[in-house]
This record gives sequence, C-alpha cells and structure tokens, in this order.
Amino acid sequence: MRAALLQLSSGDDPAANLPLTLGMVDSAVRDGAAFVLTPEVTNCVSASRRHQMEVLRPESEDPTLAALRDAAARYGIWLLIGSLALRTDDSRRRFANRSFLIGPDGAVGARYDKVHMFDVDISPGETYRESDGYRPGDRAVLADMPFGRLGLTICYDLRFPQLYRRLAQAGADILTVPAAFSPVTGAAHWEVLLRARAIENGAWVLAPAQCGGHRASRGKPRATWGHSMAVSPWGEVTVDGGETPGVVLAEIDIGEVAAARRRVPSLNHDRRVEGP
Repeated sequence: MRAALLQLSSGDDPAANLPLTLGMVDSAVRDGAAFVLTPEVTNCVSASRRHQMEVLRPESEDPTLAALRDAAARYGIWLLIGSLALRTDDSRRRFANRSFLIGPDGAVGARYDKVHMFDVDISPGETYRESDGYRPGDRAVLADMPFGRLGLTICYDLRFPQLYRRLAQAGADILTVPAAFSPVTGAAHWEVLLRARAIENGAWVLAPAQCGGHRASRGKPRATWGHSMAVSPWGEVTVDGGETPGVVLAEIDIGEVAAARRRVPSLNHDRRVEGP
C-alpha cells in the first residue's frame, strides 16, 4: 500500500492554506497513494488566540474539513486529516485539536482529540502553553481500514509510550503521529522517539509534519521541524521529508507488523510490578 505524507507549512489563514493542501492531495493521488495523511493543525498554525477566535470554526462549519471530505470521496482514497484547530462549546472557550480519518466515501470514520497538551519551557524565548487554548481529549481511538488497523495520536502524545502500547495491544498495525514539532525538540528527539514507538510496538509509524517558518498576520510567528517520516515495525526510517514542503511517498507492507512481533513478541510480555 502506498501512503503519502503531506509536509505543509501552513500559515494562520485557513482560506489561503486550503488550496495548497488540496493541491498536494491531488499530487499524492496522481502518484498512486491510496492513503493520504496531513500534519497537525492543517488548517491554521497560529500563536495568537485572538486571531484563532476570529478565523476558526466549529467542526460542522469548518471549510477545510468539508473540502477534504469531498476530496477523499472524489478520489476514492482514505485520508487522515492529522488535525484541525476547531472551535468548541468549552466553558473556557478553548479549541479542539482534532484528528479525522475520512473514508473513500467522504464520511468521517473516526475522530481523535489530542490528549497530551504541550505545556513546556524549551528556552527563555520559546514557551508553549497549549492547555490555555486547547481542551484535551480523554479517549484513545482505533479505526479499521482495509489495509490495517489505525491508532490515532497527535504530536506531543509521542512522549507518552503508554498510549501507543495501549493502541498496539488493542490491535493497531499503524500508529499515526501528525505533528507541528518545535525545531529545538525536533532536532533532538523527533526521529528517536518515532523509532522507539515503532520498535516497542512492532508497528508502522506514519508521521506527517509541519515544516519551516509559518506566515503570521498577528502574534508571534512559529517555526516547525518538518522531517515527515515513515518508520517500519523494525524501527527503520523508510522515508524522511527533510525541511521543505512537499509530498513524501512511503510503501507500507502490513505483513512486516506480524513479522516484527513474531521476532520480538514483547506486546505479550508485560508484567505487573509492585512499587516503588
């Protein structure tokens, strides 16, 4: 099965981002992809909550979701929208960071709200408080496709191996990690964490990413690491998208999942321990 990881450099204008995303979907389909994946916050990368309140929409009204559902149906493909930033009815006016799996009929097959919020102080000049603007989810999500069972995660979830273990032990063959990773943590940790999640669980890891500097009409501009990756169940990086926008094609052999798990059946070897 051929998958396409779309490496975007989304700005803070959803209307301007959408044609670029649709163009990449079209290119991926022409290159034979049956499964297309976009990165985290495909519709809008913004550090300004005020700006987000002006441009973001609820799920039922979001034009990016509607257009990508139409594209999936038009091309007859499976499409993972890595995530969209969406307005919600949260009492604190926080948004949702929500991933969608779209089927070849254009229907939403699964939704996943990012569970772990990126609240970190990377350096004196680089601080993030995702929980101020986003409402965390509380459910792990699996979805069945003809070519495998998918476990959905988003970005900072990558640092919480128990989530991936739970998904793999429930039958996930493919773990998705759409991201907008910081350049600092990306350079230090992105590849090694993706490889670790693949190795620990004997699963494919597909990680479409945002990259480069992001256009900002308001607030502090953001930059992200890029390097969209596909990692095999044996921990091999099969493709790396580098640091510029583009379509990254990956050949996925689901048979490698069973082979890796036969060689190292660690998913069956968890033991209960006491203490500390």
